[in-house]
Order: sequence, then C-alpha cells, then structure tokens
Amino acid sequence: MASWSSLLLVVQGRVVPGWGLSAAFLVLALVLRRVLTRRGPAGASGLSRQRAGWVRLGGRLLIGAAVLGIAWGALDDLVSGAKYYVLRPAGPEGCTAVVRETSFLVIGTGEAYAVGRTGLALGMSGRWTVDDNRRPVEAGAFELTWGRDGGLLRVDGTANDPVIGGGAADIDC
Repeated sequence: MASWSSLLLVVQGRVVPGWGLSAAFLVLALVLRRVLTRRGPAGASGLSRQRAGWVRLGGRLLIGAAVLGIAWGALDDLVSGAKYYVLRPAGPEGCTAVVRETSFLVIGTGEAYAVGRTGLALGMSGRWTVDDNRRPVEAGAFELTWGRDGGLLRVDGTANDPVIGGGAADIDC
C-alpha cells in the first residue's frame, strides 16, 4: 500500500506526518507561485503562447497529483487510526525513536523510525504486525535500549496476540 508514512518530522516532541509536511510545502509553493506571477509583466517569460499553455497545464497536473497524494496519506492515517509516539529516553547525540501504530479491521501494525538532530526521518527502521488490533507501544509493551551505535526497540505481544514479522527495530540515526 502506498503511504506517506516513511517521511516524518518531529518538532518539539510532536510528530508531523509526511503528508502534513508535504501539504505545508504545497501551500508554500502555491503562495510563491502566486507572488511570482503577479510581479512579472505579461509576456516577460519569453515563452511562446503554446509553450506557456503546456507549462501551465503541467504545473496544474503536478499540483493536482500533489493534492491527491496528500489526501491519500491523510486518508490512510484517518482510516487506520494512526497514532504516533515519540519514545523516551533519547539516545546518543539526540537520536530519537518514533513509532507509528495503526489498526484496521482485525490487524494492528507498527512502524519504527530513527529521528536524528534534524528532526527528520526519511525511512522506516522496522515494521511489525499484531493480531486483534493490538497496539503494543500504546500499551507500554516495548523495551528501548541504547548503546554507543544506536538503539534497539523490542515490541512484545501476548500469548493470544503475538507480534508477527519481527517485533524488533534497530534505531540508528
């Protein structure tokens, strides 16, 4: 399934999902576009009318694709009931573990991310699945240990609702 969840930003202990970050960049780009198109005189770009039309159409298609992608990511978080957790304590040099837990139908899933000093995570560090919509991190059924080279997150299930597909993630910033 396509997801914007492999990108996220942590700002003052709060997680901004990738689709939210993308939405902010889209708004910024639209405002900048508006400002730049109002500043220049008509025809100043030097493009032929036909070419300018294609450029406008391409821009509109890209904006439309961005809006659909953002809506898809937001809908994915909404439907799956995604919850984000910034785990404490932080590791060496401010390395932080962030977990995204979702639950849909009778399956719960979790994803771990390593967030460095920049606050940005560009990809997943680990993923797991749990039966019966269980959210082990929300329930406190995890252990996070730090060493010199990073951390290890272990997620525990129960006898009736085991963790499938790992349950451990290396947190390496």
